[in-house]
Amino acid sequence: MSVPRTDARAPAALVWSALWVVYIVWGSTYLAIAFLVDSMPPLLSLGSRFVVASAILAVLVRWRQGPGSLRVTRAEIRGAAVVGALLLAGGLGAVAIAELNGVPSGVAALLVAALPLWAAVLRRLSGDRPRGATVAGIAIGFLGLAILIGPEALSEGALGAPVGWMLLVVAGTMSWATGSWLSGRLPLPSDPFVLTVYEMLLGGFVLMAIGTLRGEWTGFDPGSWTNASLLAWLYLVVIGSVLAFTAFVWLVRSAPLSLVFTYAYVNPVIAVLLGSLLRNEPITAVLLIGGTVTVLGVLLVVRGETL
Repeated sequence: MSVPRTDARAPAALVWSALWVVYIVWGSTYLAIAFLVDSMPPLLSLGSRFVVASAILAVLVRWRQGPGSLRVTRAEIRGAAVVGALLLAGGLGAVAIAELNGVPSGVAALLVAALPLWAAVLRRLSGDRPRGATVAGIAIGFLGLAILIGPEALSEGALGAPVGWMLLVVAGTMSWATGSWLSGRLPLPSDPFVLTVYEMLLGGFVLMAIGTLRGEWTGFDPGSWTNASLLAWLYLVVIGSVLAFTAFVWLVRSAPLSLVFTYAYVNPVIAVLLGSLLRNEPITAVLLIGGTVTVLGVLLVVRGETL
């Protein structure tokens, strides 16, 4: 997503406060999704999360910016629908289904950490010439993924995750990267908050439509939902979507990008620690080695792309 930047320098304390919101909240959303899918239909619940979050954000935008602030063209609606579907339905939908089928939240977060690698690959395929650090980071990052999903991890059951569902997460990161890449090439609302409203709304509807096709309305029983799942849904709506994304958009406008994008390699660390503490997900040697190598590759890509 392309977000206009400002030359104003924000106070360091405010920058770091917002950055830690993004670090902790986005790192914790993988755990929240794991609790969510314990008893709630994955795509219907994620889709409703984004629809409700978009309504909250729309009210805030309308209140702050006045009448007409949410007006967009048909072309911008179509662009937001495409990007929202790729980011939310393709990206986060894949994570929800994978976690429902046994992929630990920490492992999912480490696989998603490869997102900047795919983004760099797409840039290279589109004709951009990446820096040397970016090329090295791509190679190292994919080596980390090979360790995480490779034969040794699978034969030893070291990650406790089925390979097919792990590959679905990787496919989801490719979908997210494609959506991010297209966001600079499609007509979209220029205001980042208005763009977010429509991407969450339309992406949420796509998630719910796919959930309907999967038969998630069959046996739909809110009485069977646990308090943990309901709290996770509420957390994802208010904290994960509205608060954290607002903090992220503000950071992109107000802080150095090289600092902002450190979330890409801090989030998986937070996710692994929370998964271990709150869901007893094992931290194995393969997870540590593969995760460290992947995060190192992402760090090099982020530095290479923002220097």
